[in-house]
Amino acid sequence: MTARRAALGGVAAALLAAAALQATSAEAAGGRHSVVTWAASADRLGDGTPDRGYRMVVHTSAAGSDLRIRLSNAFGDRPLTLDSVYAGVQKSGAELKPGSNRRLTFGGGHTVTIPAGEVVFSDALPGSLPAATNLVISLHTPDASGPATGHGMAMQTSYTTQGDHTGEESATHWTDTTGSWFYLDAATVRTSAATGAVVALGDSITDGWQSTTDLNRRWPDYLARRLEKAATGVRGVANEGISGNKVLADGAGQSALNRLDRDVLSLPGVRTVFLFEGVNDIKAHTGVTATDMIDGYRRIIARAHAAGKCVVGATVGPFKGWSEWDAAAERVRQDVNAFVRSSGEFDAVTDFDRVLRSPYDPERVLPFLDNGDHLHPNDKGMQAMADAVDLTALDCAGGPRSTD
Repeated sequence: MTARRAALGGVAAALLAAAALQATSAEAAGGRHSVVTWAASADRLGDGTPDRGYRMVVHTSAAGSDLRIRLSNAFGDRPLTLDSVYAGVQKSGAELKPGSNRRLTFGGGHTVTIPAGEVVFSDALPGSLPAATNLVISLHTPDASGPATGHGMAMQTSYTTQGDHTGEESATHWTDTTGSWFYLDAATVRTSAATGAVVALGDSITDGWQSTTDLNRRWPDYLARRLEKAATGVRGVANEGISGNKVLADGAGQSALNRLDRDVLSLPGVRTVFLFEGVNDIKAHTGVTATDMIDGYRRIIARAHAAGKCVVGATVGPFKGWSEWDAAAERVRQDVNAFVRSSGEFDAVTDFDRVLRSPYDPERVLPFLDNGDHLHPNDKGMQAMADAVDLTALDCAGGPRSTD
């Protein structure tokens, strides 16, 4: 049953990716296309609660018009009904800017039912959405039950309530808080066909663990701020990190290999995949070798190239001092990093190991950039990582390298 469902999920994700590519190509022919402006990886979040409202704050990257959101029931085992969904702009906390809260529709209707294992896009919401907006999506589910889908570690305060208060702009009924996003996994805008996006595929470091909550200081956030000011065609940044995630094995979320289609290749306007994963595979001591890791990277590269995306590879950062570090894990990390740096199989490379390591002990994170657990960077470390990315490599105007 599990294998069958996984296979069906892979087929659905592949169809979704193909549809996204066709839609993007068709729109681009008219001079404009859809580009992802925010995203978060889906995972299972306990059980759904009936008559529950969620007011979720997300920070956009690319500017554009005609906002659409993607809602996910990827991990549900039954249909999910949402009977009221609104999009507004944050004023403060759960309060919205007056006049900004507008109802989203789905095929022209106010209610949408998402089959188990599927996602749906809203209709386009007319009007413009600036870059770096604190967009607020409010939704209500009348009868949710069974496994809920969402993103557990948002590093952002959002709000919940009982009953349907989605249309309200005041914070009066939104008194409970949550650190997760529920049922929402992407937002897109229409913009110039010359504009594209990069997807950061990663683990807790990409997810932003130990960065300051509510201040958008994950390294992809710093990257988005750089891109907004740069002379490059890449404006969208999608953060597809999951804390504890691995390249090869499911556990904290589906593995990078198993979620690649849904979380990365199905997003519209994506030009480049930024792959920064591997430390969780290595430090888990499950027998994973450098050869295993390299094979996993190669499979991601091949699938991304087949979809017409470039792939930037990042070296795995140091983690000596973390409880799972030992000399054997360090040898695997060094061998993996040697492949990333010198194989030539990535379209470009960012050396996060070089950025984060101490010159006095290269197996450790530089204390100035270390949050204290010797694995996760602090805000300064997150910014240093983003500053190390070659923005021209993300544009990938010529497409991926030939593998002939």
